[in-house]
Amino acid sequence: MSKRDSFLALLLVIVWGANFTVIKLGLSGVPSLVLAASRFFIVSATAIFFVRKPQISWKYIVIYGLTLGVGQFGLLFYAIEIGMPAGVASVVLQTQPFFTYLLAAVFLKEAFKRQQVVGLAIMAVGLLLLSGIYGSGDLALVPVGALIMTLFAAFFWSVSNIVIRFANKEAERQGKKLDMLGLVVWSSLVPPIPLMLLALNVNSPQEILMALTNLKLISVFSAFYLAFLATLFGYGVWTMLFDKYPTGKVAPLSLLVPVTGLLSARLVLGEQLTPTQWLGCAIILAGLLISNFGIPGLKTAKA
Repeated sequence: MSKRDSFLALLLVIVWGANFTVIKLGLSGVPSLVLAASRFFIVSATAIFFVRKPQISWKYIVIYGLTLGVGQFGLLFYAIEIGMPAGVASVVLQTQPFFTYLLAAVFLKEAFKRQQVVGLAIMAVGLLLLSGIYGSGDLALVPVGALIMTLFAAFFWSVSNIVIRFANKEAERQGKKLDMLGLVVWSSLVPPIPLMLLALNVNSPQEILMALTNLKLISVFSAFYLAFLATLFGYGVWTMLFDKYPTGKVAPLSLLVPVTGLLSARLVLGEQLTPTQWLGCAIILAGLLISNFGIPGLKTAKA
């Protein structure tokens, strides 16, 4: 990569990693689902005038908006609100590749590789350690409900990946390339209303009104950070890198996001993990590396 693109890639990893800490900060002033809705409202209300609609069917735009915006981010924001540590969330959310492999095997008839099975088994051990079920008595437990919701958020992320695959095939049949930034921007029209309806089921109208009429500066900062940096800048750079460089050079960058996520949560929020939980994080990352790149010296085989 050029020096400029290397710097942008590093900045992207930092922005996406710090994203989880920013969510936690923003939740100090507004309910989780309201903050999530604000993110997508800001994106759709601004960028839609500057970014073309991707040349694919509306059904893919709507489904992508529901799976990514409502499924992934709605659940992630709520999980953090009910006790999921920001740094841990950045690690657990990276389990999405394994759900993607499973869904790709079912819906796209793609072969499941042995390295993916090994990686999944290793990651399961890491999640067990990370949850705090095992370890010393003073272990800071990750709330079970929050952990499960974060795993479901990862699952919905994987569903959105499959939607992208189908949308990409449609674009290819038309002799065109899927515009990922366009898909992200135009699909942002979808989540705000469903998220606000869900918010009304979780919080009372009075709570929501009180939060919106007494907005804290940190919540406003969080909403704009999530919209402009994490979404528009993030996906803009990500798309640019994929357009200029081979997938093998760009895709591994996402594995650095949990590292910056853990560091930012430690520095800004003072989140502390026990040695057992740090080990769990390391094991999860090892599972991700094995699933993506295999084990050196061993041939890749189908499971």
